[in-house]
Amino acid sequence: MGILNVTPDSFSDGGKWNTPEQAKRHLEQMVVDGADIIDIGAESSRPGFRPMSAAEEMERLRPYLECLLKVCPVPVSVDTFKAETARMAAEMGVHLLNDIRGLQNEEEPGAMARVAAEYGLPVVVMHNPDRMEKTGNLIPSMLDFFRRSIRIAKENGVSGKSVILDPGIGFGKTAEQNLTVLKHLRELAEVDGMAYPMLLGASRKSFIGHALGLPVEERMEATGAACVAGILAGVSIVRVHDVRPIKRMCRMIDAVLEAE
Repeated sequence: MGILNVTPDSFSDGGKWNTPEQAKRHLEQMVVDGADIIDIGAESSRPGFRPMSAAEEMERLRPYLECLLKVCPVPVSVDTFKAETARMAAEMGVHLLNDIRGLQNEEEPGAMARVAAEYGLPVVVMHNPDRMEKTGNLIPSMLDFFRRSIRIAKENGVSGKSVILDPGIGFGKTAEQNLTVLKHLRELAEVDGMAYPMLLGASRKSFIGHALGLPVEERMEATGAACVAGILAGVSIVRVHDVRPIKRMCRMIDAVLEAE
């Protein structure tokens, strides 16, 4: 999954693709580089971000979707936690909803799940707690969070087969806890005996800087290492900025796993 932020303030690439034509060129390059899905976000979720209203988010996102959905040869995902924005995007033809609040936005109970069900779209539910958990309780707490998300999905008409789990690297976790999550991904992919596909979004995040002392622009190799670890643990989708090199890493580890 290639990341296309059409925001002025994302932590890594804010402001780089903030016209539809610039975004189109970047999207096309990511597809050439091997992206299988493009994830478009119009609101930054970096620490300390300024929340946008749904109206603001839709106003920013609409011209990009009008331009990009016509030319993108791979599925397009929209990164939003607002049901109104998700509905607009679904009506315009997006293929996947990516909800950083895991269907648990208290301001709109069940609304995102209802949009996903109405349009028959898969939905990514990300672990994003209101407060940090103690490390010893982290994995059980994350599983409880996913249980709530899955229950909300099913109660509102979303098939369990349409739910993709995201462990929420960088959200509500210390740097050390992010490493713990990466170590326990396989445990998180099975909830009450049912296995779910998992998306891993570790690209360029601050836990890498904490572990290796690297600035954002020097975190590609470490991102690749996290992605390989994720694939070995059964992750289905990796969400990245640096598509070409990490696609090659993914293909290599796939080749190893497919060998006799």
